[in-house]
Amino acid sequence: MSNLTDAELLDALGVEVGADIKSSKSPREERIIAGFEDIERFVEQHGRPPNHGETNDIFERIYAVRLDAIRNSEESRAILSGLDKHRLLNGDSVGARHIVANLDDEALLAELGVSDESDITKLTHVKPRAEIRAAEEIARRQPCEDFDTFKPLFIRVQEELTSKARRTVEFKDNAQVQQGDFFILGGQKVYVAQVGDEFINDYDRPDRRLRVIYDNGTESDILLRSLQRALQKDEGGRRITDAHAGPLFSDVVEDDDLESGIIYVLRSNLDHPFIKEHRDVIHKIGVTGGDIQRRIANAKMDPTFLMADVEVVATYKLSNINRTKLENLIHRFLEPAKLNVEIMDRFGNPIVPREWFLIPITIIDEAVNKIKDGSVLDYEYSHINGKIAPIE
Repeated sequence: MSNLTDAELLDALGVEVGADIKSSKSPREERIIAGFEDIERFVEQHGRPPNHGETNDIFERIYAVRLDAIRNSEESRAILSGLDKHRLLNGDSVGARHIVANLDDEALLAELGVSDESDITKLTHVKPRAEIRAAEEIARRQPCEDFDTFKPLFIRVQEELTSKARRTVEFKDNAQVQQGDFFILGGQKVYVAQVGDEFINDYDRPDRRLRVIYDNGTESDILLRSLQRALQKDEGGRRITDAHAGPLFSDVVEDDDLESGIIYVLRSNLDHPFIKEHRDVIHKIGVTGGDIQRRIANAKMDPTFLMADVEVVATYKLSNINRTKLENLIHRFLEPAKLNVEIMDRFGNPIVPREWFLIPITIIDEAVNKIKDGSVLDYEYSHINGKIAPIE
């Protein structure tokens, strides 16, 4: 056995040894086929052809440009004839305006406005062209000749920030930008002095040209979407709220990024002796950013709601606040009134209520008002006399 050749050994193991098959295709043809197979694998994985668009994954954008290039090349279409199992070659080329047939990966990346590393599969720090363009627009500033008109606005905003009449809040993805808005970008205050007419940009999205004034006496005429991207990418990017928005709550719904949610107060309909006896003063208090009715729709199946239907007793709309921190603040303030009772569900499993308090709605309303005006830190709730009183 030890004297068998490799071929004889494979034959003895039942492995059929075939002759080497040399490809009759040129390296260029192999490259075109391999590139097309990448596109087909994408289609098989996602169920659709790759699309253009700055928000899409970089490789999807590469495949989209490559597919356009193939469709525009008679040579490529001829090479791939009979291999197009997903009928991709018959589609329309809707990609970049300057498609060049048979672009290699380096050229594809240049077309997309990104820089290449040594290995196309290791694009770990690629910036979308839209982000690069946003940064370029922000950098293109010029002296503001009528800055004396805007300087008093920046002075007043700083005074209102110092007095806490205004606050700074996180700028959320694609939040609104309107004339008169103030932001912090790159450590500078930014004022949106003018908002131009809406138009459709190269990516078929609505956009506007802005006149933006900076507190260092410069200005720029950037695109609205460029300002949004810059604020999102800047770790210190913030919106400065209106002076009349209030510290925590607002009866008027502001921009999407300013409304943080709702405090809700619930009452349980559980058929339990203790709950029935004190139903009017047993309340669950929580904070949500979603729809309350949807939140309580399956209360009967949720231990959080004591496995029973609940009714909404009161709600308080809030803005410019961290929901989790606010909820923790409320629960800590009312900790002395926390409900201490064990309830058995229909399967005999114990439920220990959380976020439920033995407290009248009038005290809850008073506590919310103390949080609203910022005085809550100077008060405490006493469960002995059932009152909110100044801390001595």
